[in-house]
Amino acid sequence: MIVQKLLAKKQDVGGLFVTRLIPQGGRRTIGAWCFLDHIGPATFEAGSKGMQVGAHPHTNLQTFTWMLAGEIWHQDSLGFRQLIRPKQVNLMTAGTGDERGIAHTEQTPEGVGEIHAVQLWIALPMNKVIEPDFQHYPELPEWEEDGVRYLLTTGSYRGRTAPTTQHSPLLGVDIRCAHAAALDIPAEKSWEYGVLVLAGKAVIGGETFGPDELAFIAADQAERFRIEAEAGSHLLLLGGEPLPHPTVMWWNFVADSREALCRAVADWNAGSPRFGREIDLAGTPLKRLPAPEVPEGFKK
Repeated sequence: MIVQKLLAKKQDVGGLFVTRLIPQGGRRTIGAWCFLDHIGPATFEAGSKGMQVGAHPHTNLQTFTWMLAGEIWHQDSLGFRQLIRPKQVNLMTAGTGDERGIAHTEQTPEGVGEIHAVQLWIALPMNKVIEPDFQHYPELPEWEEDGVRYLLTTGSYRGRTAPTTQHSPLLGVDIRCAHAAALDIPAEKSWEYGVLVLAGKAVIGGETFGPDELAFIAADQAERFRIEAEAGSHLLLLGGEPLPHPTVMWWNFVADSREALCRAVADWNAGSPRFGREIDLAGTPLKRLPAPEVPEGFKK
């Protein structure tokens, strides 16, 4: 089994440095997972506004927010406003096609002094008609086996199934090892897998991975694989079946062609109704974020 090591890039998002694992040149997707940011852990100074991300759009994807510490307010153009806390998932669906989209804001509440989260995007199957939606999951399957704590964020694992809505086969598992552990991971042969080390160290395929390093395992390589984790390790296991069409990304948009991305940029900047109602930003430090134009030399 060949395991690819992907290293992170740090970026500033709304005044907060985040660690981006995908997309990058060496790997664009893991199944339908097309974006993976590790946010924090970070603390805010007294008087800081914390994370403040203004109104921005999405197309042909779901945003999947997995909260580890702190709190974030979500507000979107469907009219939903939801506070997300640790061990909870917010799942926002932009819908598919040139006539659908969604917009939202993200803010840490006043007085919240820390934030730690994983922000993922899921590319939607563009051969399906999917409507915009938002779901909040306050309770997810959680259990312990041999000193290892599991929390299932999406999909099915070890006889449990998460309630999280899916439009293509996916897996997400938060794994915490109080003691050194050897984990035997069952795998679907046609799926791709990723293991992100959030804390500690893990050996996968004979290679050691440290914090903010991602192990990628391509499809058709194994029906199971092994993770050897040191005591105190915190891991995120992802898996999924690759989509049958290209996944092209620019800024906050997903599409299947450069032309579709250009239409999304033009629609957002022109205030198209495809992105739903305008989000009320009055009384907040937030601004509506303009979409940058797709470069002439943009490649898939």
